[in-house]
Amino acid sequence: MKMRTLVASVGVAALALTVGACGKDGTPAASGGGGSSTGDCGDLHKFDVAAAADVAGSATYAKIKARGNAVVGVKADQPNLGYKDANGKRCGFDIEIARMVSAQLGLDPDKIEYKEIPSANRETAIAGGEIDYYVGTYSITDKRKKLVSFAGPYFIAGQDLLVRKADTSMDAGKDALKGKKVCSATGSTPIQKVKDENLTEASNISEFKTYSECVSQLLDNKTDAVTTDDAILKGYAANAPEELRVVGKPFSTEKYGIGLPLADKPLRDKVNAGLEASFGDGTWQSLYDATLGKSGSAGTPPPLEKY
Repeated sequence: MKMRTLVASVGVAALALTVGACGKDGTPAASGGGGSSTGDCGDLHKFDVAAAADVAGSATYAKIKARGNAVVGVKADQPNLGYKDANGKRCGFDIEIARMVSAQLGLDPDKIEYKEIPSANRETAIAGGEIDYYVGTYSITDKRKKLVSFAGPYFIAGQDLLVRKADTSMDAGKDALKGKKVCSATGSTPIQKVKDENLTEASNISEFKTYSECVSQLLDNKTDAVTTDDAILKGYAANAPEELRVVGKPFSTEKYGIGLPLADKPLRDKVNAGLEASFGDGTWQSLYDATLGKSGSAGTPPPLEKY
C-alpha cells in the first residue's frame, strides 16, 4: 500500500472508531492523519497489574483510583510508536509504555481511556486535568518543565529529515536546508529548532497538527522535507521504502519523557520507579524490540533524570 493511501485510509479509520480493541478511546482532540501499519499489530504485552498499589500524596493518583482507570494522552500517527492498526487497536512503543505505567499503578491497562492530543496542546491538557499523563514522543525540555513535570526519559532520539527517496540534495543534513521547504508539527521542538537556528527561510516553513499531514505534503511534492525525531521518521520510511528515506544525520538530542502534572512529585517518583524496574528486568527491552525496534533502530534504556 502506498503511503499516501495509507495516511488517508487510517485517518478515516481514526475518525470512525471511538472504541479501540485494546482500550477505551475518548473523543480525539485532533484528527487528520492516522497510523501507519496495515493489518493487525499483533498481541500486546501482558502486564501483571500491581496489587494494593498506592501513591501517597498524589492528587492525580487519587483521581485515577476513584475513576478506576487512567486517562492517557497519546499520538495516533507515529509508526511503531503510537498509532492504530487496521482494526482500530492502539499499538506501538509509547502505547506499551503507557499500558505498563497503568499496570504499575494498579490499574488494568486494557481500560485506559486514550485521548489524542496534538503537540501544541500537551501542556494545556496536562495542566487542565484533561489527561492523567501523556506518553507520545514528548521531549523533556527546561521550558516545558516550568509547565509540567516529567518521568524518564524512557527513550532518546535525535532530530533528522525525511525526504523523497530520489532526492539527495539534503544528504548533508540540517546545513543543506537553506532554501528548502520544511514541514513539521505545530508546537514541536523540531520546528522550533528550525526557526531558532534559521535553517531555512520563514516562508519555507509549514506546520500541521500531525506529522502524517506533513508526510502527505512530502509525497505530493508540496514540501521538500519533514523534520522530527528519527524514531518517528524511520517508521514512515519503513512503511514506504520505495518512496521515502531518512537522511541519517541527527542534529539534536530528544529525551522522551512521560508528561505529568507539575506539582505531583509523588506520582513522578512512582512512575520513575516503575521505569527503572522495567529497565532492569528486561521488560523495557521486550517492549522496544516488539515495536520501535521494527523500524531498524537499536535501542537500550537511557539513564533516568530524577528531580
